[in-house]
Amino acid sequence: MYRNSGTRPGVVLAAAAVAQFVVALDMSVVNVGLPAIRSALGFTPLGLSWVVHVYALAFGGALLLGGRACDLYGRRRMFVAGLAVFGLCSLAGGLAQTPWQLIAARAGQGLGAAAAAPAALAMLTTAFPEGPRRVRALGVWSAVNAAGGALGVLAGGVLTEYAGWRWVMLVNLPVVALALALVPAGVPTGRPPVRRERLDVPGAVLATGGVGLLVLGVVRTDALGWGSPVTWATLAVAVALLAGFARTEARSSAPLLRPGLLLSRWIAGANILVFLAAAGQFAAFYFVSLYMQQVLGMGAAATGVAFLPFSVGLVAGTVVAIRITAAHSPRASLVPGALLAAAGLAWFSRTGPDGGFLTDVLGPSLVTSVGAGLVLAPVAAAATTGVTRDEAGMASGLLNSSRQLGGCVGLAVLATVAAHRTGADTAPAALNEGYALALAVSAGLFVLAAAVAVWVLPRGRTAALRPRSPASADDRPEGVPS
Repeated sequence: MYRNSGTRPGVVLAAAAVAQFVVALDMSVVNVGLPAIRSALGFTPLGLSWVVHVYALAFGGALLLGGRACDLYGRRRMFVAGLAVFGLCSLAGGLAQTPWQLIAARAGQGLGAAAAAPAALAMLTTAFPEGPRRVRALGVWSAVNAAGGALGVLAGGVLTEYAGWRWVMLVNLPVVALALALVPAGVPTGRPPVRRERLDVPGAVLATGGVGLLVLGVVRTDALGWGSPVTWATLAVAVALLAGFARTEARSSAPLLRPGLLLSRWIAGANILVFLAAAGQFAAFYFVSLYMQQVLGMGAAATGVAFLPFSVGLVAGTVVAIRITAAHSPRASLVPGALLAAAGLAWFSRTGPDGGFLTDVLGPSLVTSVGAGLVLAPVAAAATTGVTRDEAGMASGLLNSSRQLGGCVGLAVLATVAAHRTGADTAPAALNEGYALALAVSAGLFVLAAAVAVWVLPRGRTAALRPRSPASADDRPEGVPS
């Protein structure tokens, strides 16, 4: 019988939250420092884009593989290994002397994050039994994840302006060290699996290749355009690989992603919803940042500070969402949250080239961020409800993949929309027109997310919200003796 009395759920939550914070931070902290990186290392304009793209490619492509590896080889083991790789590659990136060294380090960061992120979420779902405690834990995890992305803009601006671009990479090291230091304090090693399954190698190859090429095809539209034969050829191969992946998983006795998992309306609906919400949220970060810098003329540090209200709103929305979800259902928070975020983005789309922070940024930032916070907390609970311990990593990898793909695809599509409206004119007024249109479309994505919450998610409460009888051996959190 498996026993591990050293489990401390609070420590598991702290470690998972800190790890997710640094992964989210890294996705946005580098963006503000790109001009300085280009000057320091001599990047070409095309090469510079790969500082961002290679991370998205490695992270998005390997998430399903990382999630399933957590189930087969241990969540704590993959969590520690992923963070260690992430931290070492952050150090290598901070010390890079040539473009290829930085790009290689960014790829390594993405692979490390693809192991650590699903492991962190899987550790939470196994450390906290289904019920209000899990809802609260996932709410904290969601709030920290969202705050990491928003604070990354602040950290990127301040560090680039006052400490140098290398610190947008090196800032990860103390955060990673903190997460790793928490592991021996109460993160369980995990019980041995009842039966040892082999990793689904054909599925892993097809999933990683298909998702990776999908991300590659989408993110390269900034240079090639959506009408390029290369773009459509890449996307066609990605679709073919993913179709092969679906066929392989249906026949596999130990799939990387069990098809039956997607038959749950909670899991399928939550993943569709998080895809749409991530597309809208990533676009909001991107276009609002550009609006403040290229239209209002704010510096990098000032732009970062201007994102602080966004972070505060996200945390406030998450706190409210936890209470609503625990008392009622995820739909009770998801629907008004998505509509509130849509209203905030629609407000953003009304900004003008002669605007200011107080008149055009502060108000819509608070409305959008509170709405996004109301969405993020319950969607994580919905996406993991009813999932067994042996498939916690699988479900976590799927949720993270949906979020990452939503962000990549949404941002690429909306960047094209903005560029089409702007054309060749780089005057602030023309740029403002493009950003405003993209933000209006982002509002529409959150309206669609609200529709998914209404029409796809069940009307009842998730199993994660109902009071539980004493846990069976299969339902107990990791480390709780039977």
